[in-house]
Amino acid sequence: MEKLDQPSSTHPHGHHVVQDEVDIAAKLALAADSDAPLSPEVAVRLRRKIDLHLLPLMCLLYLMTFADKTTLAQSAVLGILPGAHLNQNQFNWLSTIFYLSYLGFEYPQNLALQKFPVGKWMSVNIFIWAVALLAHAACKSFGALFAVRFILGICEGAITPGFMIVTSMFYTREEQTKRVGYWFLMNGLAIIFLGFVSFGTHSFMPWQWLMIITGLITLVTSVVFWFFFPDSPANARFLTPEERVQAVQRIKVNQTGVENKKWKREQFIEAFTDPKTWLIAFLAALGNVFNSLTNQRLIVISMFGFTPIQTTLIGCVDGLLEILYILFAVTIASHRKIGPLVTAISAFVLLLGWAGSITAGHTKKTTVNAILFVAYGVGNAVGPFMWKKQYQPRNRVPWIINTVVFGVCAIVFLVLRFYLSWENKRREREGHDDSYDDVYLTHTDEKGNTVEKKVDKVFLDITDIQNREFRYIL
Repeated sequence: MEKLDQPSSTHPHGHHVVQDEVDIAAKLALAADSDAPLSPEVAVRLRRKIDLHLLPLMCLLYLMTFADKTTLAQSAVLGILPGAHLNQNQFNWLSTIFYLSYLGFEYPQNLALQKFPVGKWMSVNIFIWAVALLAHAACKSFGALFAVRFILGICEGAITPGFMIVTSMFYTREEQTKRVGYWFLMNGLAIIFLGFVSFGTHSFMPWQWLMIITGLITLVTSVVFWFFFPDSPANARFLTPEERVQAVQRIKVNQTGVENKKWKREQFIEAFTDPKTWLIAFLAALGNVFNSLTNQRLIVISMFGFTPIQTTLIGCVDGLLEILYILFAVTIASHRKIGPLVTAISAFVLLLGWAGSITAGHTKKTTVNAILFVAYGVGNAVGPFMWKKQYQPRNRVPWIINTVVFGVCAIVFLVLRFYLSWENKRREREGHDDSYDDVYLTHTDEKGNTVEKKVDKVFLDITDIQNREFRYIL
């Protein structure tokens, strides 16, 4: 937060701020009759209502986006290489260009997520994504596929960062990892879904039909999102006015706020100077080198002599295993408090939930998200080039690289956990910091009178470094 204004006229020892400086939650809090914490019964009832309205939409979209971007992998055994006159190197480039465009447009997408309504901006990107996917069916050359894959990469940049922002708006830090796991395990379901879709279309223009079917479903999803997905607790239509205030009170323990549309230069700079940002980025890059297997796995399976149908159905098995493992990982992480010690197979899933819960300040959070997903794009962009023709059929070099990456990821996770633990202990030794204890929000009531109300520091849109009472979840 920028330097506090002059002392309040009615509170000589305090400071006042204007509305665009504070988190949107502070404005909602003005409507609250009491600052008393919610009862456990009310909090649980509200969480269940939020789950009921948010998770189905988030799971549906994540299912479709992962299915859409992995149609390339499924098409590899359904005839896209001869149909579009592709060689192995060009096929690898179609995977890489998706992540290069993702990488290049990630910060603009995160900036847009701060400036515009989150749900509406995501809906626009989903719609463009669906149109680009439908266009795949008409592509008969490397150049045409290159162009539509480039567009998919741009649109993808709004989805997961948008989900991370919304998850942090509606859920406590203890709940976030499990919710991220729920919508992320849709990746596994998407693999199974694609397997059956491609099986059903095998006899009639298989890879074109695969693009058309998934594209049409995604198009419908974009419309559903536009009308039903909330931008924040402040305008969630499924919540009553009283429940919107309660939703903000419920996540007060996060000390991360909800949302602020004003871009803050000092938070942007802090994101780049914070050591944990780069540990997170390093993990995101390393953890996604292995993700190149997503587009190569069916080619690898087919090398064992299986038919296209057999290859597709065998590929469904790893989707089921992914679902089961992510459920296991997020359950262990939330109940045992040992998320960082879970094997590196689930590293990126845990990282998504963890990164959102250890970063505060809306501009800082969107900037850290951008850096994280740029690193994600780097890992995914370089990964496909491990799978060269000269390494086939055993692919020893790619498997060795991936094994090393897993080991390094586990070590970096432990380093990050050690750093956060050290920082928590340092803050305990510092004692209480009263810098933001006496701040008042100035606003005009319905009668035109100027009113000041004390604002809790967790709603001041300050960062995890500025707020010395902030403690990092381990």
